[in-house]
Amino acid sequence: MPPSAPMNRRIVMARRPAGTPAPEDFRLDTQAVPSPADGQVLLRTLYLSLDPYMRGRMSDAASYAKPLEVGDVMLGGTVCRVAESRHPDFAAGDLVLAASGWQDYALSSGKGLTRLPPDLAHPSWSLGVLGMPGFTAYVGLMQIGTPKAGETVAVAAATGAVGSVVGQLARLHGCRVVGIAGGPDKCDHAIRELGFDACVDHRAANLAQRLAAASPNGIDVYFESVGGAVFDAVLPLLNRHARIPLCGLISQYNAVPGVEAPDRLPMLMRLALTKSLRIQGFIVSDWYGPLYREFSRQMAVWIADGRIKYREDVVEGLENAPAAFMGLLDGRNFGKLVVRVAH
Repeated sequence: MPPSAPMNRRIVMARRPAGTPAPEDFRLDTQAVPSPADGQVLLRTLYLSLDPYMRGRMSDAASYAKPLEVGDVMLGGTVCRVAESRHPDFAAGDLVLAASGWQDYALSSGKGLTRLPPDLAHPSWSLGVLGMPGFTAYVGLMQIGTPKAGETVAVAAATGAVGSVVGQLARLHGCRVVGIAGGPDKCDHAIRELGFDACVDHRAANLAQRLAAASPNGIDVYFESVGGAVFDAVLPLLNRHARIPLCGLISQYNAVPGVEAPDRLPMLMRLALTKSLRIQGFIVSDWYGPLYREFSRQMAVWIADGRIKYREDVVEGLENAPAAFMGLLDGRNFGKLVVRVAH
């Protein structure tokens, strides 16, 4: 009997989540592997990045990017191997950085593909410390946070893909670094492995008091990606002329419309005025260009000489992506979360 033709497994959005995503919001389906037409390549997914922003794309609320429609393949950055090429710029076997989403195979016109060195020791790092999360940390801290030696930099989600790089970059620039993370193991990692000066467990009692004790000179830069109770604890500690790079609000992503949240606006506006705070939200895709080349060169050096350390949380199998993603939104990952789809 001839071997069966390979099939393309795809994880699609089965319905829009109402609050916290549930398994029923995702569906695994299979289709025949597509064949490339002239000018196209067929990509085989090796690694898939899971990131908090994906939750926002599952909502139909107005945002900076078009939302997913029910039935769409879940989106995401990927490292792929070119399985077949009918494109003049790519050959079968090429390793590329793509955005082909939660599926085994995808067609591409070549637009947006970035060829990666074929001998990369850690190809998946292109989705983390050497990719979008690392660049988010670099842009937010260096261009918006503008840290100065001797200042205190506080960072939420301190052992995550972005926060871990933020804290290490701040240390490289002579700052005192205070991390905020979920659990004693993560806090211990931030101090012992990443070199933070202090780390506060946001799941333990008396967060505000413990954060104040860890920040005796106040906070000059707060790298925000969480919001909620963490932001409440940080806000009174901000110094005059403090800077807040804002790249995410993960505590709010699963909020249910119509359910009231604490009104932080009056206090925030008063402190923004009286302390001359600078709060700047940013979408990292707006910053790609010459700055990315600078980041890429410099980060490679820092990793090679051990000044930047990096941890991955690797999940095996595309079928396990939904559960891993739901865990990410609950803070269960430890390090940059990626799914190994194929070897």
